Amino acid sequence: MESSAAAGPEAVLHGLDDEQRAAASTLTGPLCILAGAGTGKTRAITHRIAYGVRAGVYDPHRVLAVTFTARAAAEMRSRLASLGAPGVQARTFHAAALRQLQYFWPMSVGGQMPQLLSHKVRLIAEAAKRLRLTSDRASLRDFASEIEWAKVSTITPEDYAAAAAGRDQPAGLDHASFARLYAAYEELKDDQHVIDFEDVLLLTAGMLTEDERVAAQVRQQYRHFVVDEFQDVSPLQQRLLDLWLGGREEICVVGDAAQTIYSFTGASPRYLLEFRRRHPQAEVVRLVRDYRSTPQVVMLANTLLADRSAEQPRLQRRADWKRSAGEQAEDPPDWPEPLQLISQRDSGPAPQLTQHADDDAEAAWIASEIRRISEDGTPLSEIAVLYRTNGQSQTFEQALAAAGISYQLRGSERFFSRREVREALAALRTSSLVDSDETVPEAVRAVLSSLGWSEKAPASTGAVRERWESLAALVALADSLAAERDGCTMRELLAELEERSAAQHAPTVEGVTLASLHSAKGLEWDAVFLAGLCEGLMPISFAQSQAEVDEERRLLYVGITRARKHLSLSSASARHSGGRGRRKPSRFLEPLRAELGLEPTVRKIAPGSGKPSPNAASQKRTATCATCGIALTVATQVRRRRCEDCPPRYEPELFEALREWRRETAAEIGKPAFMIFADAELEIIAEHRPAPEDDELLKLPGVGPKKLEAHGDGLKAVLRSSGSPQPS
Repeated sequence: MESSAAAGPEAVLHGLDDEQRAAASTLTGPLCILAGAGTGKTRAITHRIAYGVRAGVYDPHRVLAVTFTARAAAEMRSRLASLGAPGVQARTFHAAALRQLQYFWPMSVGGQMPQLLSHKVRLIAEAAKRLRLTSDRASLRDFASEIEWAKVSTITPEDYAAAAAGRDQPAGLDHASFARLYAAYEELKDDQHVIDFEDVLLLTAGMLTEDERVAAQVRQQYRHFVVDEFQDVSPLQQRLLDLWLGGREEICVVGDAAQTIYSFTGASPRYLLEFRRRHPQAEVVRLVRDYRSTPQVVMLANTLLADRSAEQPRLQRRADWKRSAGEQAEDPPDWPEPLQLISQRDSGPAPQLTQHADDDAEAAWIASEIRRISEDGTPLSEIAVLYRTNGQSQTFEQALAAAGISYQLRGSERFFSRREVREALAALRTSSLVDSDETVPEAVRAVLSSLGWSEKAPASTGAVRERWESLAALVALADSLAAERDGCTMRELLAELEERSAAQHAPTVEGVTLASLHSAKGLEWDAVFLAGLCEGLMPISFAQSQAEVDEERRLLYVGITRARKHLSLSSASARHSGGRGRRKPSRFLEPLRAELGLEPTVRKIAPGSGKPSPNAASQKRTATCATCGIALTVATQVRRRRCEDCPPRYEPELFEALREWRRETAAEIGKPAFMIFADAELEIIAEHRPAPEDDELLKLPGVGPKKLEAHGDGLKAVLRSSGSPQPS
């Protein structure tokens, strides 16, 4: 329960830890709160606002709290109301900008404001047709995403081709052609007098820039700003925020660079990381006490980030070596020192790391584990299966259905858009029990019973079960609200439902959550299964640059930190049963295995059995680069123990001497050079610099008895002239 609204200002600070209290009691000037996952950042900022309001420092109607989702904004408003600050505006960037745009449009622009376009795809399809560009549904979605990226990055159609140089081509369309498509889309919007989601921010920023009357009125209205999830701010949002501030410094930002996972949409952590540079007088408070996860989960999360920190010097050396060799190279992206979280919870079970024969075996094992922990007392609504791409969900849906375990897909039809939910809300509004003496739980049960709800869940699955679960979620919400608010009435419940419907803040549904890692941001569960953690999926195959791989690491970090108590990380060797099993576990898992004291050999799980396979000890180790630790899958790289981007570990003079000897020998006997020794084999010889003796040379891969008999004399002569042996 939050502090009572009737208590004095200091009461708001009760129950906060030292760091949260420092943040909540810093009411003026720029403030940067670096808040790790599960450290109570929402608690800190809502108590800060409430403390400022009660202390008379803030006028609640002149505070604007900005966050990134309507659900988060609704939660913030609810907390502020219970803390005695109900007048504070808590909105998303878009909701705040849209409200200002609608209010000031008649005064600043005149006439009727354009309609807001709910979806871009129709107009993009029409623009593509005008330009005679072929497109399907998937490519239209890619075009829409690219337009959104360009607009939040403040890139116009005229500037797009130059600004997108080096960026992947959207749906295979070259940048010049896409720039024409982008321009045609903008023209169609103008013709039809509509604006899109990003235009709301662009037009508001333009209005504040060009109309001093509007800017002055907005700055008079809002004196203090709080921005949550500041690591996800885009250039356009930062521009709008700067215009709201108008040079003032009454701003508090909250974020964690380690949770930046939306760079592909234009989000950038640099505004968070450079906050002190922009505001030299800013106070910085670090929240590191994790109240969400057990020490075992926190340890794994810290290890994942620390492993990347340890890589930074090696990556820099690699870039320096490539430049010294005359190759083009970029310095690795900065990796800020991550927050080291400290768990405040009691010890819990050790995380599990498992590898399975194929996807079906992995899903079946996860279903069996879910049943086990559910029978031990963990509600299904407190269990989640998270994966990298939405296409992975089907296997888990089938496994859970086969096991008779209910589930919900996050990202499917919105809760308040479901037919049964809309019918239930209508029935509750028109019920004669709205003003009766019945308690809220009793009244809700009475109304929803007529629509199919019952105390006992139906045994069947499918649509009947889904309908019951939706109604049961409304019953559970009524129970929860009645427990939280003394004397809660049906009208209060209806008002809560209206607000939740507007914000799409759905109540909890009793079933396992299936969700992508991106859609899990901001959520948490007692038990989390991170599935499909193999190379090509984590990191995803199209993550080629170091910056892209870094983002994949942060995405896995977000997944790990969703778990309160139970955590499982798993992968599968093959996609289908009987497959060749070529997939390798994610490179990110190796430091986690080491931290858990597990052998590098991955433990196999027999399909569906939940027991270790009898051949577990014979499983091959994952080959990794000896320099940077990346997983190796190409045969020549495995033999070298080096990826193609890392510098060699031998003296170039010896390697070139070996190559020259091979060239001369090949010319002499009339055979291709690679038939004598391949480059990879010469690299291994140069790296180890063995003594020029048969027994030493035969220890090296690629140097067999036949090659030694045919070419050993010449090879030994080169090694003797180089001064071998020396330490490798």
